[in-house]
This record gives sequence, C-alpha cells and structure tokens, in this order.
Amino acid sequence: MRVTLDVVGEASHEFEVTDETYADLLAEVGLSSHEVSVLVDGRPVPEDQRATADEARVVRLVRGG
Repeated sequence: MRVTLDVVGEASHEFEVTDETYADLLAEVGLSSHEVSVLVDGRPVPEDQRATADEARVVRLVRGG
C-alpha cells in the first residue's frame, strides 16, 4: 500500500508500507512524534497506529518559552 505524508509547509513524502506505523514513517523523514501531530481526515491519530490511510498530514507543534 502507498501512503503519502504531507508535511505542512514542507515537502510531501511517499512510502510503500506493509505494517509500518506513523512513527516509523516520521522517523524516515527525520521527524519525531514529540514535535509533530499526524492527522488523517483532519483528526489526530496515535503515532503507534499502523499507517493505513492513503494520505496523512503532518503538522509541527508550536513550542515556546
């Protein structure tokens, strides 16, 4: 199955997946689940969920201090 991760404000990445999780895909593009949220159909999904949607959006979380 092919999954596209659309990193908002950056690039899109396509993956052929079998049983990878969203955390696995984030690691492939150098992102951590601690700094982003993955959205499928506009709703957040757990990073340990298997990547089964055709497309997911990745949004960076705002940090401040």
